[in-house]
Amino acid sequence: MWGEAPHGPERLDTTDQRLIAALRRDGRAAVSDLAGHLGLSRATVRARIERLMNRGEISGFTVITRTDIATAPVRGLMMLAIDGRQTEKIVTRLLGLPPVQAVHTTNGQWDLIAEIGARSLAELDETLLQIRRLEGVSRTETNLQLSSRRPAARF
Repeated sequence: MWGEAPHGPERLDTTDQRLIAALRRDGRAAVSDLAGHLGLSRATVRARIERLMNRGEISGFTVITRTDIATAPVRGLMMLAIDGRQTEKIVTRLLGLPPVQAVHTTNGQWDLIAEIGARSLAELDETLLQIRRLEGVSRTETNLQLSSRRPAARF
């Protein structure tokens, strides 16, 4: 009914959005640093993080190591168009290829985006060929990642 609060997931307020942005910049930031940056008490920040995790807004924390980048310095994003209803089968096959680090569904012209990390251009080329040969992959486009920038580690 018009005017009623929407059912389903709660909306994030500005403070939650700022907290999540700060955690994206540095997932290992101390609660006291986050509190100082956000102008909140440590107890409030801790409670908000716990609430966001319990609601599933924050599903985990991750670390990207120098080794992750060093072992697969050639990186690319491959967009794929899929014929028919073969998306799940193709996602499973893609995730079975060691250079494929993640697969994302998307909308628009492409059905999937595969993140690929390879030790060399030759390994990347071989991986792209393997993917193009998968039954149900009708069209692809690949872009190499030339450089990557992340938000500053601290506020």
